[in-house]
Amino acid sequence: MLQFEEYKLAINDLKPQLQDLGEALGLERAKEEVKQLEEQAAAAGFWDDAQNSQKVLRRTSELKAMIEKYEKLSALYDDIATLIEMGTEEEDESLLPEIKDNFDRFEQELEAQKLATLLSGEYDANNAILTFHAGAGGTEAQDWVEMLYRMYTRWTERHGFKYKILDYLDGDEAGIKSASILIEGLNAYGFLKSEAGVHRLVRVSPFDASGRRHTSFASLEVMPEIDDTIEIEISPDDLRVDTYRSGGAGGQHINKTDSAVRITHIPTGIVVACQNERSQHQNRDVAMKMLKSKLIEIKEREHLEKIEDIKGEHKEIAWGSQIRSYVFMPYTLVKDHRTGFENGNVNAVMDGDLDGFINAYLKAKSLGDL
Repeated sequence: MLQFEEYKLAINDLKPQLQDLGEALGLERAKEEVKQLEEQAAAAGFWDDAQNSQKVLRRTSELKAMIEKYEKLSALYDDIATLIEMGTEEEDESLLPEIKDNFDRFEQELEAQKLATLLSGEYDANNAILTFHAGAGGTEAQDWVEMLYRMYTRWTERHGFKYKILDYLDGDEAGIKSASILIEGLNAYGFLKSEAGVHRLVRVSPFDASGRRHTSFASLEVMPEIDDTIEIEISPDDLRVDTYRSGGAGGQHINKTDSAVRITHIPTGIVVACQNERSQHQNRDVAMKMLKSKLIEIKEREHLEKIEDIKGEHKEIAWGSQIRSYVFMPYTLVKDHRTGFENGNVNAVMDGDLDGFINAYLKAKSLGDL
């Protein structure tokens, strides 16, 4: 039947791309490296050097995850080919919806894994720390932060990643003033680093009784989570540490004691905070990790030789500095101002459909257009 034949031609056309992906990922080398790393882990005295053992285990986990993703994609290809063959032989049109769903999923996952090969940065494979801040505009801007927060947590869930709240400050009347979350998953930072910047919203405000159109701004910082294997020297004299009572979406341990911690890095003016761990000591540890992650991210982005070269960066969260605009009125359109990529389905974008924007950025970056 014609539809089965079309799918057969389409899936056969994608086979060379699947094979090229396997070569680009260096699958055979990766499998050999996993074998060597597992031999190291089984050797006597492996746990004596805690720093090295953590590094080995992390690398092993990353490689295994990459291999498993490719093998699942390859298995999905085989499943589609088998379904097409069955449908052709039996002339069973009831298989077409399943073939279509699997084919669409295969195309999307193939593209995602091809893009992952563009992630060559030192920290691209790491987890990501996202920090949201409301711009000027009070309740309207704070509501916009909550919308962005939901958008990125939806994106996280779509990709099978997990997220954890680190800090959360409610808005005065609605929304969120600021929040930080940790997104855990292979290449989380590599994909999400393109999202850092100012995001602009245009809509009729639900908080304006006159029904006027408003423009709001919010900023997003994206940092790689830095583990304990990376040493960064920070002088205690460069830090101001404040403790305060937790508040926000934190559960039963919120508002009981002054366990929340805010750390200011005096030379750069960078401020980080954590409130959702069980104790002040744990919150301080997480906040210090966030500070180190932020310093590393700035150092990498600005191509600096050392941490001490970082200067304070204070950009206004306002017009002219936005990376992307989200327009709800008088038309619907989300446009990235760096790549020109657009999506007219604003509701899908707010539900976490961000891959088009991320992919366009990674491709442009790899071609040297950004």
